[in-house]
Amino acid sequence: MLKVYFAPLQGYTEDLYRRLHHQHIGGVDFYCTPFIRLEHGELRSKDLRDIRPEFNEGVPVLPQAIAKDGMELERLTQTIASFGYSHIDINMGCPFPLQAKHGRGCGILAHPEKVQELMTVVKVHPELTYSVKMRLGYENPDDWKTILPLLNDTPLTHITLHPRVGSQQYKGNVDRDAFRAFKEQCKHPIIYNGDIHTVDEIIQLEQEYPDLAGVMIGRGLLAHPTLALEYKQVCLEGKAKADRTLLHDIVYLHSLMLEHYERTIPGEAQRLNKLKTYWDYMEETLGRKAWKKIEKAGNMKNYLAAIKELR
Repeated sequence: MLKVYFAPLQGYTEDLYRRLHHQHIGGVDFYCTPFIRLEHGELRSKDLRDIRPEFNEGVPVLPQAIAKDGMELERLTQTIASFGYSHIDINMGCPFPLQAKHGRGCGILAHPEKVQELMTVVKVHPELTYSVKMRLGYENPDDWKTILPLLNDTPLTHITLHPRVGSQQYKGNVDRDAFRAFKEQCKHPIIYNGDIHTVDEIIQLEQEYPDLAGVMIGRGLLAHPTLALEYKQVCLEGKAKADRTLLHDIVYLHSLMLEHYERTIPGEAQRLNKLKTYWDYMEETLGRKAWKKIEKAGNMKNYLAAIKELR
């Protein structure tokens, strides 16, 4: 049975979502936090709040850092460690232009000398463990061939590979041939990330790569929050339990978020905007008609009425 990692998605997998998902649904072994970064030379207070231990109590969290050079990673390392964490995941895969064009995320893959700086930081912190999340390259799908020897020479717990280049973002097909080639040359445990939406797809990966260390799922879990749980149930019991339904769990998880935001966000418009992101990836799960009704709701009354119709 593979370990399941919940991928970090900015604006979606914040501390509240992670905490509620872990407590009330489960099935996920580790939750990666959205990356922590420097902005104008300073750490963002929003990022630091997200990893505070009191907001992640009991949740198996892997804090993630994104850096363009060794100096940035050193500062982030010191800060994350000061919160009591002993493991840091290094993001070398984020495809968004605002990060990649400044040499962070997948943008660093085109600069082996900068990757080497990051790995030097890893080596001077034996008291911590590190992992890497990456893509095949920024624009060149062969970037990994230069980067992998640097990673192989560094003590890492695992590497998560999303087999696309950054310029694709999430479009086009994943390159499974490149994933296999990467895996054959990698000396570290490998976690697969990219376009996982069903239990059958997880099982297929498990069968295709018997020594795979795990899978990381982002959009697939946001669309289908019980996906990891169902996979674990199939592995342990031969089938997912019939006494719970996906729609029930989706609505229940939303009700807990609604309750929290009613206490913490005073303005109805702000609260509505925050809640509506919950449904962004659920069009296929809900059906276009129901999903569109939620998306078009312009006030809380119409929004809650659309949610009620899902029951």
